Amino acid sequence: MSFAIDWQVAPDVQGRIVAIIEALGLAHIDPARIVCVRSTGSKARFLARIWPLARVWQLALGVEPHYVIEVKHERFDKLGREDQDEVLIHELMHIPRTFSGAVLPHRHNGGNIDDRSVAVLAQRWRRHQREQAAPPRPEPSKAHSA
Repeated sequence: MSFAIDWQVAPDVQGRIVAIIEALGLAHIDPARIVCVRSTGSKARFLARIWPLARVWQLALGVEPHYVIEVKHERFDKLGREDQDEVLIHELMHIPRTFSGAVLPHRHNGGNIDDRSVAVLAQRWRRHQREQAAPPRPEPSKAHSA
């Protein structure tokens, strides 16, 4: 019995990540150096996880830091859109301000990555989405004075 894991590039997730980064002003994250993949077949219990390119590989390959955000098809894709967004925000929060290729743990000196901190950013993200979806307000007509 074989349990092969299959990874596919996930442009749909990539687009959402880029939108979240821009909307939340996460300027320290370079979306060009994040690759999103969707996996199937893993027996591990996760919704999504972030994979850093370790410093030793950066040096050996002569590349800058990169990250892979993996979403597990069997679990992630069953979630509603808002829950998926929270999962993606959670993964982005693991990227340090230095964008060094390291990953921040859930508890660190700069704060915690927990339900509360994710909820704060998710609320900002939802507010941004509502503002983008709202029809533009018509400009008040200007009366001409004679």
